[in-house]
Amino acid sequence: MKILVLGPGGREHAIVRALLRDPAVQTVEAAPGNAGIARDVTCRPVNAADPAAVAELAAAGAYDLVIVGPEGPLAAGVADAVRAAGIPVFGPSQAAAELEASKAFAKDVMAAAAVPTAQAVHVTNAAEAQDALGRFGPPYVVKDDGLAAGKGVVVTEDHQAALDHASACLAAGSTVVVEEFLDGPEVSLFVLCDGENLVPLTPAQDFKRIYDNDAGPNTGGMGAYTPLDWLTGYTETADGVTRDFTEIVVDRVARPTLQEMARRGTPFVGVLYCGLAITSRGVRVVEFNVRFGDPETQAVLERLATPLGGLLLDAANGQLGAQRHLEWTAGYAADVVLAAENYPDTPRKGDRITGVAEAEAIDGVAVLHAGTAERDGDLVTAGGRVLAVVGTGGTLREAVDRAYAGVERIDWAGAQYRTDIAAKALAGLIRPGAPAAEGSQQ
Repeated sequence: MKILVLGPGGREHAIVRALLRDPAVQTVEAAPGNAGIARDVTCRPVNAADPAAVAELAAAGAYDLVIVGPEGPLAAGVADAVRAAGIPVFGPSQAAAELEASKAFAKDVMAAAAVPTAQAVHVTNAAEAQDALGRFGPPYVVKDDGLAAGKGVVVTEDHQAALDHASACLAAGSTVVVEEFLDGPEVSLFVLCDGENLVPLTPAQDFKRIYDNDAGPNTGGMGAYTPLDWLTGYTETADGVTRDFTEIVVDRVARPTLQEMARRGTPFVGVLYCGLAITSRGVRVVEFNVRFGDPETQAVLERLATPLGGLLLDAANGQLGAQRHLEWTAGYAADVVLAAENYPDTPRKGDRITGVAEAEAIDGVAVLHAGTAERDGDLVTAGGRVLAVVGTGGTLREAVDRAYAGVERIDWAGAQYRTDIAAKALAGLIRPGAPAAEGSQQ
């Protein structure tokens, strides 16, 4: 197989590395990629959000599969253009991508499919926002209805801060969704879909806030780990059948959503990212995304033993089958994101990065690039989230320690990272359904 991966970030670097482990994949290329991806495969200069340009590249390159990484190109209709060119593509159509592009649309789909989620109000002006905040009370959850790269959500006890965020979104021409706050720890579950059938990956937990102890503003994600031992005992029994956490999410969330999308004439092909809260009332959907999540992908794909290329090609061609089974390597994976100075506001760019080779020399450590570029032979910062250092090991402690050992080797002016990735899990402090959560509401 010859495969093209679209996107510039850490998620795409993780996908590229996983594809290179697949013996059935002869060639991997990326567009536009980044400095780290370019060290592994050929990168093509193209605007990944331009449907016509991507379709032209896909046809000229005679690719067997195109994998669309980020949400922006999906919302722009890139997958539709590639499919129209007769090339299999892993990623939903523009219409199906509304599950992420519009939170109001996602709420409508969940209501129709009886998927458990937070109560919410879709508001279009400041007066409606004020009323909705009063209805739900603190903590206030205010979400930009459109795409915001994981940073369009404010969760706060401060009424004025919540109202200010709603007003800013409205002033920018967007609408807003105001929700009830969901208690309990959050979990991410990726579900691969072929329009009719699906297969889940392993649950992961990520960390949205910029600082330790979930302080500061939301980011695209500052680290993640998998698997989640504290979920092992989370089961529900109905009609004499006991289901574990993943089976509960598939039965109550993913499959009903997939069926509802098909019923609407917009079958979903790609990754349904289920952002979930395990509340005192059970599992609830926080949000849907329509692509692999970053930084969970870096940890999850590090453990995937099933060849990724064939798996995603089958999904693109509607051939996952009803009983697809995945293989995983034993042990754990954890990643820590290193971000640029002043992220998530206006990240500083152009700082020289050192120590990547030293980090990668550590056993069980991989360094995946996101916001990096080459300048005069040096690796430099070129975005907000710059690198993700992934550690693997036989225990979660070993995986986390290896990730941080790699982080300690890497440096640039103003580099910042969280020091508490998976800390509560390691301390045994996470209880499904408990009000205290590790990882902030997205």
